[in-house]
Amino acid sequence: MPTALHRIQVTQTPPVAHALEVAAKEWPDAPRAELIARLMERGAQSVEAARAERRIARRAALEQSQGSFAGAYPPGYLDELRKDWPE
Repeated sequence: MPTALHRIQVTQTPPVAHALEVAAKEWPDAPRAELIARLMERGAQSVEAARAERRIARRAALEQSQGSFAGAYPPGYLDELRKDWPE
């Protein structure tokens, strides 16, 4: 089908062949090019969801550790440290 959009080539490696077999079971009437497009879309959604989960986990870890080092340095520590630094 003619298009102005960029096209890519995908080599049918064993993992790609397996993915196409799985996709064909999910969408049996779709042509192979559409299967690849659907797999890519689902893959992108999966990656985005995993990134969001990692972000939530990092934020939870930060919130859990927030304030836990409050007494680690005495008042005026940075001023005292910077006193010896050249200007």
